[in-house]
Amino acid sequence: MIYFETERLIMRDFEVSDLPEFKRMNKDPEVMRFFPKTLSCEETEGFYEAILNELKTCGYGLYAAERKETKEFIGFIGFHQATFESDFTPCIEIGWRLKKEAWGQGFATEGAKGCLQYAKENFDFDNIYSFTAVINRPSEKVMQKIGLVKVDTFTHPKLDPESPLSLHVLYALKN
Repeated sequence: MIYFETERLIMRDFEVSDLPEFKRMNKDPEVMRFFPKTLSCEETEGFYEAILNELKTCGYGLYAAERKETKEFIGFIGFHQATFESDFTPCIEIGWRLKKEAWGQGFATEGAKGCLQYAKENFDFDNIYSFTAVINRPSEKVMQKIGLVKVDTFTHPKLDPESPLSLHVLYALKN
């Protein structure tokens, strides 16, 4: 199913044919440098199933991002229910992960803006949050470009407090 389109992207359901590129993307150390580790093929398959399940049960989720021009799968952009223990969870998170060949072209910003518009028209979210490691400046810039506002920093409870990834910025778009 196609959920919506932007000028250069189609946001759609994941397809089995996306799996090889999804696995490659999640194994790439550069793509995963702001995550605790790269994902094995089996972990990516589990993530894929979780994405499909969230779309089915919630009606929203992480959408496969496809370039209109080439029909190429470039990653995902969309929503996720964040449920780890924190003073702002459970919450709706907007997030993205793109393969490195798609970086620096404005796709994350374009797709995320499209997601926010789609959510405004189709869902009754009270708040939308986004968060990332403080050292992930590229994603923080996307958060700013799509109109989210920094509201806090926090230590991510699922990460080792000694990790350079543990301190996170928290951004929000409140209706």
